[in-house]
Amino acid sequence: MKLLCFIISKLVFGIWFLGFNFQSVFSQKIAVISPQNNSVSENISSQLSTKLNSLDSDLVANAFRSTTYENIFNLSNSEAKLIGETIGCEFFVILKADNYKRSSFTKNNYFESFAAIYLVNSRTGHLIYWKLYNFEDAKIEISNEKLFAAVNTIVIEIKDNLKSEKFDKPIIEELPEDDKNYRSPLPFKRIKPFYTEVASLFLVSATVDIEIDLDEKGKITRTEIVRWAGFGLDESVTETVKKMNWRPAMKNGKTLPIRVLLRYNFKKIEKNE
Repeated sequence: MKLLCFIISKLVFGIWFLGFNFQSVFSQKIAVISPQNNSVSENISSQLSTKLNSLDSDLVANAFRSTTYENIFNLSNSEAKLIGETIGCEFFVILKADNYKRSSFTKNNYFESFAAIYLVNSRTGHLIYWKLYNFEDAKIEISNEKLFAAVNTIVIEIKDNLKSEKFDKPIIEELPEDDKNYRSPLPFKRIKPFYTEVASLFLVSATVDIEIDLDEKGKITRTEIVRWAGFGLDESVTETVKKMNWRPAMKNGKTLPIRVLLRYNFKKIEKNE
């Protein structure tokens, strides 16, 4: 009888422990930030907050208003970490949603309802997930309904990405400000990252900063986006930078590994008719 009770107690403990671990994976403190004031954004924000069991929306809004940043949709990692720290969350979602009336040469005028989801890790400031959800229809009510119906899919994809990042930044020397014995690294050929079609469609103006680590031979060993923008621009910068070959940094006649910050500005240029 004692043996049976012991086994049952172990099984109960095991089930409780598994349940605790399962809940811990999906119980991170998450906040939903919706800076836009329109009906589409408010509808989706309300649904996300409920379905994600996020922090109280009023508390999040009050804390968010006390933060400072250049562009909420184009944050640096340090700005993102400060926002997360102020709100008191492990992750936060920034929602950009609205609808546009579009014109096309191939079809009649139509409406596009969209939601851009930015999922940010508050600990690192990294943009760990970005996706655009967009739906079209000749009637704005129907395009909105299609978007609202996609919220369950959005929630599932957000939850799939709610995982702690393993991020160990190697210790490496950064560019000295003033050293006569130092020669800066230099790319043999500068390559311009492309302005993506989706960024152009949504008239995105943004700055993307990327850190690169170069070894003593000028080879790139690590890249990290430290100011992100979404709309495919981060990937455009990363892919472009990785194609560049560099002359290594040098100090006192010896090559050395170095960390470099590169900045790329994107803006749609309207062509004159």
